Amino acid sequence: MITESRQRTRAPLPPNCVWLDPTRVRELEPGTHLVTPRRSYTHHGIYCGAERVVHYAGLCRHRIRGPIEEVAVADFSHGGPLAYVPRPLARYQGRAVVVRARSRIGEDAYDLLTNNCEHFCNWCLDGRAYSDQVDAFMQLPGRLVEKMLARIARA
Repeated sequence: MITESRQRTRAPLPPNCVWLDPTRVRELEPGTHLVTPRRSYTHHGIYCGAERVVHYAGLCRHRIRGPIEEVAVADFSHGGPLAYVPRPLARYQGRAVVVRARSRIGEDAYDLLTNNCEHFCNWCLDGRAYSDQVDAFMQLPGRLVEKMLARIARA
């Protein structure tokens, strides 16, 4: 199911991701957290079985906002590489995750910072909406200031 080599990606994937051989997608358990790299971010979705994924379309269609929808895996990944995020300790597992994901199909309240595709997947799995990508991005200004202050202190 996995490929051992790290594939070259456009955006960094979560550190615990496992690369997925696209010919073995059907072997995934429904409720699996899928990710695929995009130019400047990682896109997230929930695998439902039968090569279908529920995801927040958000801005993935040429910057046109889209709702939560169910699509084919190939449409979700735009033909790019796929990985899954093992979540053995998630509050919800398997079909319960799929039911939660499908319960929000049609929702159109995408917000990059507070309600994006990663927030959606984490809500489906943990019952709490959060985004590690957004958190990391929001910490960038503080890190830049720290580096600048360190350089000034060394000067």
